[in-house]
Amino acid sequence: MDQLCSPAMNTAQRSNRDGANPQTKQQRKARLGRGRGLVLVRSTPSAGLSPRMRGRSTAAPAGSRGLLSGPAWGRPRRRLIWRERYLEGRLTLALFSLSCCRGQEGGPGRRKCIVLHRGGRGQEERPLQRWGIGPAGRAGGARRGSFLAAGSEREARAANICGPERSRRLWCGAMEELDGEPTVTLIPGVNSQKKQMCFDWGPGEMLVCETSFNKKEKSEMVPGCPYIHIIRKDIDVYCKILRKLFNESHGIFVGLQRIEEEFTGKSRKAQLVRVSKNYRSVIRACMEEMHQLAIAAKDPASGGQFSSQISILSAMELIWNLCEILFIEVAPAGPLLLHLLDWVRLHVCEVDSLSADVLGSENPSKHQDFWKLVTILVLQGRLDEARQMLSKEADASPTSAGMCRVLGDLMRTMPVLSPGNTQTLTELELKWQHWHEECERHLQDGTFASSPHLESLCKIMLGDEAALLEQKELLSNWYHFLVTRLLYSCPTVKPMDLHCYAQSSLDLFLGGESSAEPLDNILLAAFEFDIHQVIKECSIALSNWWFVAHLTDLLDHCKLLQSHNLYFGSNMREFLLLEYASGLFAHHSLWQLGVDYFDHCPELGRVSLELHIERIPLSTEQKALKVLRVCEQRQMTEQVRSICKILAMKAVRNNRLGSALSWSIRAKDAAFATLVSDRFLRDYCERGCFSDLDLIDNLGPAMMLSDRLTFLGKYREFHRLYGEKRFVDAASLLLSLMTSQIAPRSFWMTLLTDALPLLEQKQVIFSAEQTYELMRCLEDLTSERPAHGEPDAQQLQDDDIETTKVEMLRIGLARNLARSIIKEGSLDGS
Repeated sequence: MDQLCSPAMNTAQRSNRDGANPQTKQQRKARLGRGRGLVLVRSTPSAGLSPRMRGRSTAAPAGSRGLLSGPAWGRPRRRLIWRERYLEGRLTLALFSLSCCRGQEGGPGRRKCIVLHRGGRGQEERPLQRWGIGPAGRAGGARRGSFLAAGSEREARAANICGPERSRRLWCGAMEELDGEPTVTLIPGVNSQKKQMCFDWGPGEMLVCETSFNKKEKSEMVPGCPYIHIIRKDIDVYCKILRKLFNESHGIFVGLQRIEEEFTGKSRKAQLVRVSKNYRSVIRACMEEMHQLAIAAKDPASGGQFSSQISILSAMELIWNLCEILFIEVAPAGPLLLHLLDWVRLHVCEVDSLSADVLGSENPSKHQDFWKLVTILVLQGRLDEARQMLSKEADASPTSAGMCRVLGDLMRTMPVLSPGNTQTLTELELKWQHWHEECERHLQDGTFASSPHLESLCKIMLGDEAALLEQKELLSNWYHFLVTRLLYSCPTVKPMDLHCYAQSSLDLFLGGESSAEPLDNILLAAFEFDIHQVIKECSIALSNWWFVAHLTDLLDHCKLLQSHNLYFGSNMREFLLLEYASGLFAHHSLWQLGVDYFDHCPELGRVSLELHIERIPLSTEQKALKVLRVCEQRQMTEQVRSICKILAMKAVRNNRLGSALSWSIRAKDAAFATLVSDRFLRDYCERGCFSDLDLIDNLGPAMMLSDRLTFLGKYREFHRLYGEKRFVDAASLLLSLMTSQIAPRSFWMTLLTDALPLLEQKQVIFSAEQTYELMRCLEDLTSERPAHGEPDAQQLQDDDIETTKVEMLRIGLARNLARSIIKEGSLDGS
């Protein structure tokens, strides 16, 4: 998202920065507009290392495309930030995502369909509900609801898009300009000249299909859509190795959030550096695993994908390491150069394999790459190793032994500020100046004139730019050139002067032959100590939010982003964490990691979590229980209720009534509990027995959720009492169910029928008063029976059965009434 950092930078700040460094401004105008965007699921990205960056990683293929410049880094998603005004006077902000797709067929005159997606504060991104964006940026030009538009505008300008009935209006124009037009995603098999394309945007992907809105043609003449294409915008979550990166870094992130409370002062800074190194170790571990997979890949396409990911991970680790040196460790002049040397040595690692080859030969000094190795060691400041190599040359060649010893002594006596050294910068500068004059004197006296290799090494140690640029192939990249140049010309460089040396080194190294790549712009911004620009450039270049989210969070803990707030409701740290967590929720298992990221976003994290957790597919009950546990731990009552309702409905559809009742009780949904209870009662009427007896027997206080559930529990209790031959208690409970109006009228006949065995017992169960109540209920039930029209055969049969039941009940009640009167009379007489 290229507007990520720019909103918080006011006009004065931008003008001051650009005006102070016109070369930087000119370079930035030429930057490649790369970003994150929509990628067809089956597309194969191709990227790698440019020839001048091959030295960065042993796993990178030689001769491939420039780093951070291929489709792997070129997944653009351009966003416009608009102002949205409510008529009642409230002013809010909304994000609009401008995506561009078109058919792969159709020739040079293909029409583009631009889709404008709207997402407010705390809302998911979705298409506008009414209009597309037409030619020249005007609203219209598209069928309502189709989200279509024609044209190739760089920005969409619209007024009153949503209409007055929505009580809101969009201001014309974008707040920030785009770095470049969105890259077009080609949809295979769709002819954009003859067909339109329909879009439906989901949380993590888009459905695309071709259609036609020609009303003149008959519907049966229009062919159906042959394919529905799925376009995903965050495909990295589906990479197995990168999922390990996400999982491992999650634990580091959670641990980092506790540092605020546990550490202060110097110990806190040490802990932050340790956390940064942990992040980098995770990146390198994933890079090593990806390298092994690239070697073992059987087809070139897979190998190319792995190599592309290795290039990206290597660049991420390079940027992170530099940010660690400049922003987290905050190394002062002197130690700063030592850190930069280690940075270069770590990321230009082919010298170790070259050294092994040369030293492993019978006569190292005669090896074809001997002087190449010595030169690389000097360029990297590894002078002790270079002296050892020169000693081998001195032993093998007596004619050059003297020159080798002189140059070796110069290497040995070069002043270096070691970590344990107590000398001041002033003392170091004086010693270095004296050493530099001695090197220059040997060069002017022609000490090394008879050996071009040794003379070239001496010039390098003098910091001669021409001599350094002659070794451009061995330096491999401009930032290696920068560090070597500083080592031999300004070893006590101050952090504030780095950007001048960085810009001039880039210009000298490129020499006008090529333009800066995205990686170069990121490193330049870091050397300028422009943290916001680093994050912005990384957001544009990288294909996912992992890097910028975790780096920004770490920098925020270093108190470096406290003053940077965005226009749309939160600070930069929280915004990036929200974006990253949203991407995790697109994966079937990584959503559990996203929960913790939302938890640590104090402003909008809770709202975002509530919106995303409702959209998790509840494919299994085990997954549903995990989601519920998350919601219950955070007192998300509405989400718990919603999820339980969904699971209860699924259980009802699968005729799992026990599970449905359990979920409805957990959701505290009285209406649904009543529905499930009715299904239980209906099943009892059909089968003559209850299912899920354990659940019904242990309802406890939950049966008070609804009257029907209470009746179900009490009715089951009646059956239990009857089975235990506690007939008096059973009869009393049965009568109370009818007289208290808890039992549904439709179930009265079943209850009266259940009373028949009690009426026929040898012992009188129902008293005369209870018998009168049963007779009243029977008469109420029979008097309210509706009159039917012309009865069919089945209706006649059902009426006969009903009449038989009523007659049997009347006989049983009359007989029990007589017995109860006699019994009660005899008791009174005695």
